[in-house]
Amino acid sequence: MEIGLGKNGRRAYELDEIGIVPARRTRDPEEVSLTWQIDAYRFETPLVVSPMDSVASPRTVVAVGEQGGLGVLDLEGLWTRYEDPEPLLAEINELDDEAATKRLQDIYSAPIREELIGQRIEEIRKSGIVTAAALSPQRTAQYHRAVIDAGVDIFVIRGTTVSAEHVSGRAEPLNLKQFIYELDVPVVVGGCATYTAALHLMRTGAAGVLVGFGGGSGHTTRSVLGVSVPMASAIGDVAAARRDYLDESGGRYVHVIADGGMRGSGDIAKSLACGADAVMVGSPLARAKEAPGSGYHWGSEAHHNELPRGERVHVGTNGDLRSILHGPAFTSDGTMNLMGALRRTMATAGYSDLKEFQRVEVVVNPHR
Repeated sequence: MEIGLGKNGRRAYELDEIGIVPARRTRDPEEVSLTWQIDAYRFETPLVVSPMDSVASPRTVVAVGEQGGLGVLDLEGLWTRYEDPEPLLAEINELDDEAATKRLQDIYSAPIREELIGQRIEEIRKSGIVTAAALSPQRTAQYHRAVIDAGVDIFVIRGTTVSAEHVSGRAEPLNLKQFIYELDVPVVVGGCATYTAALHLMRTGAAGVLVGFGGGSGHTTRSVLGVSVPMASAIGDVAAARRDYLDESGGRYVHVIADGGMRGSGDIAKSLACGADAVMVGSPLARAKEAPGSGYHWGSEAHHNELPRGERVHVGTNGDLRSILHGPAFTSDGTMNLMGALRRTMATAGYSDLKEFQRVEVVVNPHR
């Protein structure tokens, strides 16, 4: 569509602009399966915990894993910079809004300690759950050996925007294709938001691709950089890349994980309906009583030392982790019993498993 005489743009859609169409045939929610599998690892729910210090501590990662999801620990966060980050978490919760960004920058300026990377991964591994941990592309080359040596099961390379063809005259960029080929563990990489970028990431050998800019309620990339792709359209484009790469590679399936922008259960269902295999969420789980942020939520962009593109936000606390994931719900706003709501959505639309549900009919809500 025409923006001006010299510029055209494609109409794209946010999750709250679309709706899922119920079918003529419904199912019993208890007969709906939410299981999904990436590489050799099978999970009871299509939920991945965002690697943010306000959500993911070694303890909460284990708790989510025990309840059927996949927790991911941020290896550039407080847990690998400090032996005991609890006092700092308490301090962050007490900061006033004006002082929060500067103090976050100060706290996160402490160096990452390689021995703590191994220690934190070991804390999670000894519980027996699938262990996943995340690094940014900038630090992957430096710390990946410590991560692999510690025995991580799934390696996540996560940034605001990750490309397979990063160009830099200052330093040798990470060669994702070579890096992933040399690893013995599945790698999930992203974010990306376009068909072409996703296809290039899939060609690196990644087991999964993250869709989105990795942030939601506390993300300010749109206002700081002007970079934004509405989530529903981004997922649809990357799902198309997955389909075409499946043909191109002779049957290799790359999982699409929607990352960020999901405020509640309805957004989770619509992300899967648009083609995602799973979702990576932060703020819904930051509301759990067990969350390290104690009702506050922030991501790594909030403490960038040169150009912060996020902020600490107050999301409140509305229940324990189990009730947020599996119910029962005590609110009617879609922030509790996330998986129970997804089962009911799929049952209402007439689908019994996640792969089938990706074919569900959706409509655009013109009044949004």
